[in-house]
Amino acid sequence: MTIQPGDKLPSATFLQIGAAGPEPVASADVFKGKRVALFGLPGAYTGTCSTLHVPSFMRVAPALRDAGVDAIVCVSVNDPFVMKAWGEATGGADAGLTFLADADGGFIKSIGLDFTAPPSGLIGRSQRFAALVDDGEVKILNVEPSAGECNLSAGETLLAQMAA
Repeated sequence: MTIQPGDKLPSATFLQIGAAGPEPVASADVFKGKRVALFGLPGAYTGTCSTLHVPSFMRVAPALRDAGVDAIVCVSVNDPFVMKAWGEATGGADAGLTFLADADGGFIKSIGLDFTAPPSGLIGRSQRFAALVDDGEVKILNVEPSAGECNLSAGETLLAQMAA
């Protein structure tokens, strides 16, 4: 079942590269007591993810922070090394976005937003989505009907919904 606005996010452990290599990041540390713009996407270095989705959150990062967002978090079913390199390559890390690896896809599966597209080589990946999460509770959730689209899940859309 897909998570809905009003639902609490389940506990999960993400991975991120730290000074000593891969480090676990508990979902409680990401969401507890914080207002987070969370977005998920099929994969690092993929077309729409790199040219539309991440840049949309980079463009609106200052406005999201002005609107009370404490963190902007990108999650993908990739390893933490790829997520770190991709955050640097896109400029997203420099823009203050946090890139977290859901290496085994456990978090994405637990919120019901996983998908598989064998012809594209995307197995057990994340659907494209954006959410506003307040203290672990989903307030807004936008899921794209197609992984190749980035309209509902764009940073600008989430920002406009927060202002409404």
